[in-house]
Amino acid sequence: MNGKYALTNLLLLLFLIFLSRYLTETAPIVVITIFVSGWFLDVSLFQKAQKKPLVYTNRIKRLIIPILLLFPILPIVGVNTGLKLSGYVPDVYIITFGFLLADILIPFFVIFAGIIMKPVENQIQLGFIRKAQRKIKNMPELIVIGITGSYGKTSTKFALANILSERFSVCYTPGSYNTPMGICKVINNDLHPAHQVLILEMGARYEGNIRELCEIAKPNIAILTNIGIAHLETFGSQEVIARTKGELIDALDPGDTAIVNADDERVMQVVHDRTYITRITAGIKNGNYRARNIRYGANGCTFSVIGPLGEEVDVTTRLLGKHNVQNILLGFAVGSHLGMRMKTMAMAVSRMEPVEHRLEFKSAGNYLIIDDAFNSNPIGAANAVEVLASFEAGRRIIVTPGMVELGDAEEDLNKEFGRAIGSSGIEQVILVGPKRTKPILDGILEQGYPIEQINVVQNLFEANNWLKTYLQNGDVVLYENDLPDTYNE
Repeated sequence: MNGKYALTNLLLLLFLIFLSRYLTETAPIVVITIFVSGWFLDVSLFQKAQKKPLVYTNRIKRLIIPILLLFPILPIVGVNTGLKLSGYVPDVYIITFGFLLADILIPFFVIFAGIIMKPVENQIQLGFIRKAQRKIKNMPELIVIGITGSYGKTSTKFALANILSERFSVCYTPGSYNTPMGICKVINNDLHPAHQVLILEMGARYEGNIRELCEIAKPNIAILTNIGIAHLETFGSQEVIARTKGELIDALDPGDTAIVNADDERVMQVVHDRTYITRITAGIKNGNYRARNIRYGANGCTFSVIGPLGEEVDVTTRLLGKHNVQNILLGFAVGSHLGMRMKTMAMAVSRMEPVEHRLEFKSAGNYLIIDDAFNSNPIGAANAVEVLASFEAGRRIIVTPGMVELGDAEEDLNKEFGRAIGSSGIEQVILVGPKRTKPILDGILEQGYPIEQINVVQNLFEANNWLKTYLQNGDVVLYENDLPDTYNE
């Protein structure tokens, strides 16, 4: 954009020095209007549809009010800047310069509008929080379940909601509603006196975020899925991540229950000395609830769940990946703790639909799609590659831009991701973004993977166009992570 401002001002200068004396007042107005309109209008908006439409939230609408009040000032500021030149420069050039300056100043006015509205927003949010707290307080029999972890929060939430709904009236946060306002919205709008269980996903990007959520709705049961390195850029270290996720366990009163991933050493360290609470563990290899004989096929995944007393039940689900098996085990642990039978829970799991964009199994004509496009992380990405490699019919293709928001470890983790792809035996790799996928490419080639089976493209649209010419009947395509349309590497 800076180049556009410079070139437009250069055009104005050329008109002033060389052409202004030869032109009527109308001519430069027409030329400059056509030039500026064509130069500043973003025609890409008309070339393709965005994956997600623009949504005006109530907060954005409130922010627009001071912006609209301030906006008329912008051209005045710009024009007044050039008033000293008014004796020497025709009005059309002053006005054009004024609007250019106004366009430059718009972001600063938006920031200023945000500062003006901050006290208002704080009071509105505080009102929402107090309303949610009162509602929870007026439902003393309500079982509040909080779920946190670096990965798997949303998938665990939906698995648990499906399981508990077989016996209880359940309210739970939709999608990735895991912020204070998201949780308050669900409590204030969706929670009713008839509900017996409230399941809240609790996300964090900074230390103290989980504590803030627990002050809105204190959990009776805490689920800790894992402690990894998601959002390492904002946390700084795994120790801070562990401390932050542990805030959910800190919120439990004596006699409350923590249900945790027994295969994660950091999780087990968090609950190791919490003798004042009930601790239930679940893991594929370790814990009170375990899984064995995990198998994948075109219809999904089958495995057996083993309970703390050796009881066993077979489970079939359309959910793919060992991490989904882990999520289901956590759900089994909660359900059993609340008195549900394992066969009842297995039946509930068999009816579960995959969470959107999280190893979601789709049929697209004569080939299959595994949609794992939401917020890829090291554990989930490795599991997704393993699931793809398990398919035996047709060719297996992965489309990925790699992982983001992993701080200083991002390059190394993407390279490790590449090694997993290179050793998986899949037939085709499509990397989205030449610069950002370079570590993945290096990791793939380290494993001796044929370079002619790797295609590096600029964006997802180019990848999909290439696939149209490549796919055959029976092929399986994995979409692993999907960065926004506006992402710039």
